[in-house]
Amino acid sequence: MIYFVATPIGNLKDITYRAVETLQKADIIFCEDTRHSLKLLNAYGIKKPLYACHKFNENEAAEKIISASREGKEIAVISDAGMPVVSDPGNIVCEKLRREGVPFTVIPGANAALSALVLSAFPADKFAFIGFLPDKQGERRELLKKYKNLDVTLIFHVAPQDVDRHICAIYEVFGERRACAVREITKLHEQAEYFDLSQGLKGEKRGEYVLIVEGGKCENALNALSEKEHILQYMAGGMDKKDAIKQAAKDRGVSKSEMYKFSIDL
Repeated sequence: MIYFVATPIGNLKDITYRAVETLQKADIIFCEDTRHSLKLLNAYGIKKPLYACHKFNENEAAEKIISASREGKEIAVISDAGMPVVSDPGNIVCEKLRREGVPFTVIPGANAALSALVLSAFPADKFAFIGFLPDKQGERRELLKKYKNLDVTLIFHVAPQDVDRHICAIYEVFGERRACAVREITKLHEQAEYFDLSQGLKGEKRGEYVLIVEGGKCENALNALSEKEHILQYMAGGMDKKDAIKQAAKDRGVSKSEMYKFSIDL
């Protein structure tokens, strides 16, 4: 059997009995960084053959995992912290296992996004996990636009070197909102800092962050349509093109000139 095992996100004691037992009985362990995982395994007296499974070799690692599984080996897959596959290597492995009909299961445990959501005290009845934003500015903006009007709490993972520019990108698309930056989860200096997007996060940025942003207040269902469809809805209701553009722009909180480009061929 192949086990995707959640590991601690900070405090090494945040691992389940079942996770420790699974790692102890595994014949081999695939991990994101062998040097990093050794610290956890040594803490629990676990000595097993370690193989790398990271974003640069995941296809190759998947083939090795499938081959070892078919030889009857017990295999554990872990990442540096938290749940493998979720914003970590493992998704390609899962896809290949499913296609090949190789059984696998999950050993649940620590999760940075959910822990940060609790620490933020933001509404948690409905939320969307976005994960890491794209590096390219255009792709990042287009992705954020999809979530602009979603009325649920939004969760992002952000590397320290990206914190300032990604907060600026979110503000440019979403406008003013409250946010909470959570870091050092389960560690001695655990911190949840609140701020307005327009003000940014003050101070030196260290460690991985989970950024929690309040949801939008989408009161107009037309905002869920594309810009062109939005304008067409008003024109179908009897508005002329000019008034339809004006109203759609008002609905979306953008300028008329920005909406006009979507109406040129109407």
